[in-house]
Amino acid sequence: MNRPPTLFDKDEHTVRNGTTRRAFLLAAGLTAACLSSPIPAPALAASGSSGVSTAAAPLTEYTQQKLHWKPCDAKSPRALRCATLKVPLDYSDPGGRKISLSISRLKATSTTERRGVLLLNPGGPGAPGLQLPTELQFPAEVKRQYDLIGFDPRGAGQSSPVSCGLTAEEQADHPYKAETFTKDVEWARTVAEKCQAKAGDLLPYLITRNSARDMDVIRAVLGEKKISYLGYSYGTYLGAVYMQLFPERADRFVLDSATDPTRIYRGTFQDMAKGAEQAFTRWAEWTARRDRTYGLGDTPAEVRATYWKLIARADREPITFDGRALTGDDIRADNSTFFHVEAGAERIAALKKAAENGTPAPTPSGTSGTSGTSGTTSTTSTTATSGTSGTSDQAEAPDDNYASIAWSVMCADTRTWSHDPERYRREAIRDKARYPLYGDFASAITPCAFWPRGSEPQTTIDNTVGALITQNEWDPQTPLFAGRAMHHALRGSRMLTVTGGEGHGVLYVPGGNSCADKAGTLYLTTGRLPAEDVTCRATADPA
Repeated sequence: MNRPPTLFDKDEHTVRNGTTRRAFLLAAGLTAACLSSPIPAPALAASGSSGVSTAAAPLTEYTQQKLHWKPCDAKSPRALRCATLKVPLDYSDPGGRKISLSISRLKATSTTERRGVLLLNPGGPGAPGLQLPTELQFPAEVKRQYDLIGFDPRGAGQSSPVSCGLTAEEQADHPYKAETFTKDVEWARTVAEKCQAKAGDLLPYLITRNSARDMDVIRAVLGEKKISYLGYSYGTYLGAVYMQLFPERADRFVLDSATDPTRIYRGTFQDMAKGAEQAFTRWAEWTARRDRTYGLGDTPAEVRATYWKLIARADREPITFDGRALTGDDIRADNSTFFHVEAGAERIAALKKAAENGTPAPTPSGTSGTSGTSGTTSTTSTTATSGTSGTSDQAEAPDDNYASIAWSVMCADTRTWSHDPERYRREAIRDKARYPLYGDFASAITPCAFWPRGSEPQTTIDNTVGALITQNEWDPQTPLFAGRAMHHALRGSRMLTVTGGEGHGVLYVPGGNSCADKAGTLYLTTGRLPAEDVTCRATADPA
């Protein structure tokens, strides 16, 4: 599948069958109720172009739920507690079917300094988030002021997980090829039909607007007038939708590694292909200056030629590397390779050596397959989809849950997906020529070509709510120009850019950027946004 990127994913999104997945993501709400009341405002679904309007009274049974906190599981820290609450599947019919949401809480360390709750989302769509309160490296100041709240979004992890019954092969990437296009169309149709058969009653309601409404139910159940929020990757879009639907309830919002809200989701994939070409140009220049180290060429043109010869060699005869036989498509599918210049050079040099020797070569330390940081050395962190824990009385998510919920959200969230397979063919041919590294992956046909419409149109993001957007200059999943587009749509926001920063994820991650962390912490603890946009430099600049 087109795997949604998350903060804790490896950049290349390695899946269970050893294939790699393409990446992800993530656009009209109205005003929310006034929060001047001394009691928490009930969750109120926005109305507007969607035509959905939910009165406060029918949601009372949800907003007044009593939570029963208990240990999340045997592996989680004792201080992290989990609970389950109910939300309506369809907010226009709150008396209808209910689904369960799993949430977690790490309580503020100070009762006197406590400000409220900070909801956390790692991305996706559909990445589970119960463990985020303990996985992120928050400073003590933030922990004193906030209860840290994790949650698995609807349909994901432990929150009424959806399954389409997809095999490992049905979750794999399918770059465009003329000779396999008919087969790929059938793959896309099969995935959509299997999801419709197994979860068709859920699919129209697994949309970001409803996840934002779920967040507002969480707010009310926790007894808060407002929420603060830190979302990564797709989570920036979820946060922006909440800000659009409930502007008066958004307190301090931080959007890390932001997507372009006007290009959800087809355009998001295509933007990744564009960004990969820009990174490839930078990488070739950097590597050419270090030919004595890597032996890939002493000019950018030679370095590029070496890479493409390697791809052609792997397509003729797969290269055995780390116990796998890699084709050229397998190598190209990792669109993050060239965003980490040093790690990328090490990886390509090792692949070249393996091809020349005809024997397996070890993966160099620090090569691709790492989570993004703002410095030049990437460090692997916990994969959000493995070992995810929830409340002990809930079943584990099925093996295909991440693929199933990601397709469900991406396909139902927007009505911009074409239902004409020939359009996908034309765009893939065009983008393969424009962006040779990744264009045929980014514009290949997807199950969304055969997906039923979602229950509401896409959300248009256009508001003046305050927010801090943080972005690495070299991000493989949400390029810098995408973050700037989110900044443009959120007219009350400020943007922090890490010049030279590599990877997906800026704040509170291993090997992160101290300048950016300080700015994020200052905003979360004081509410003061910078007077103007801010630039930090990467911890160590590889240039």
